[in-house]
Amino acid sequence: MHRVATLATADAAGAPHAVPVCFLAEPSTIYIAIDEKPKRVAGRSLKRLRNIAENPQVALVVDHYDDDDWTRLGWVMVRGRAEVLETGSEHASAQQRLKARYAQYADMALENLPVIAIRIERVTSWGDLKSTIS
Repeated sequence: MHRVATLATADAAGAPHAVPVCFLAEPSTIYIAIDEKPKRVAGRSLKRLRNIAENPQVALVVDHYDDDDWTRLGWVMVRGRAEVLETGSEHASAQQRLKARYAQYADMALENLPVIAIRIERVTSWGDLKSTIS
């Protein structure tokens, strides 16, 4: 079960930005919490959030790489439209489920921080997916 993915966003001019993220996969939506880990700027000023405000089209990649056995390589790429949830039942539910998935979130005060919701539009994959995503 992979617990880290790479979120790719782009600003209005198309300049790319990619960061590793923790995620929760649902059938039609991927959720990503903005957490309390140390960052160079405050939560709502993060480049990924500014980019989503300018250009909501994003991609998320989960991959598996095995130095020794290339038959086990694989990746899944989800593309979709992202929105930033600030409040509401979907926001609260996503944070609760992310806290259940990641023990590190248990002691973090996430309630007042945003959640990114990626509405899945397209899924592409390659390779050995058994070891790639869940």
